[in-house]
Amino acid sequence: MTRTVPNNERSQATIGKLSTKKYAALCVLGGEVAYFLCLLGGFIPMRNAEATKLHQMLFETLPGFAWFSVGSVLIGSAYVFVFAWIAGWYIAWMHNASLKN
Repeated sequence: MTRTVPNNERSQATIGKLSTKKYAALCVLGGEVAYFLCLLGGFIPMRNAEATKLHQMLFETLPGFAWFSVGSVLIGSAYVFVFAWIAGWYIAWMHNASLKN
């Protein structure tokens, strides 16, 4: 025999759950904004030469990244997209899995 669940119980079961797609998309948005802000930070002239060089060297740890290259900026953006999507999806999935059904 199947038990029908009233609407109020069904909605209470989904309270607190995250949408994996929406959460992952928000993580991608935040990651891309941070990526481009950090790229722009590499051109701030207020730092000394060593700090600027370190900032640029950190970005060059991304495979295929080179300064003043549009292609490498797009590759870096693709890396951020993929890793932020995976991280956002995983975090939302772990959160939802930890809730009682």
